[in-house]
Parts: sequence; C-alpha cells; structure tokens
Amino acid sequence: MLIEILGLIGLILLGLLILVIIKLFFMLIPAAIVAFIVWLLTGSMWLAGIAFLIIAALSILKIL
Repeated sequence: MLIEILGLIGLILLGLLILVIIKLFFMLIPAAIVAFIVWLLTGSMWLAGIAFLIIAALSILKIL
C-alpha cells in the first residue's frame, strides 16, 4: 500500500517535471531563432549568445 502511494507520488512528480521542461523548451524557441538569425547575419557566436540571453531573459520576465 505504501509503495503504491509512493509510486503514484513519484509518477506525478515526474510528469510535472516533464511538463516544466517542455514549457521551458517552447519558451526558449524564440530566443534560439533570434540567436540563429544574429549568427547568420554577423557570424559571431558571441553576439548570438548575447542575443539568446537577452531574449531568454525577456521571455522569462514576461512569464513572471
């Protein structure tokens, strides 16, 4: 009985973790697209990284 309850709680936590990871992935897609475009235009990974961080931070702040 106790093992079944612990298993259920574990599966619920695992499901929530997967949902959070998927949400985070979809939230970071625009940042990745912008970074890719910046990299194509400039050829600089440094600028692409900065663009990614800025857009990702704005996306996270928008959610909060």
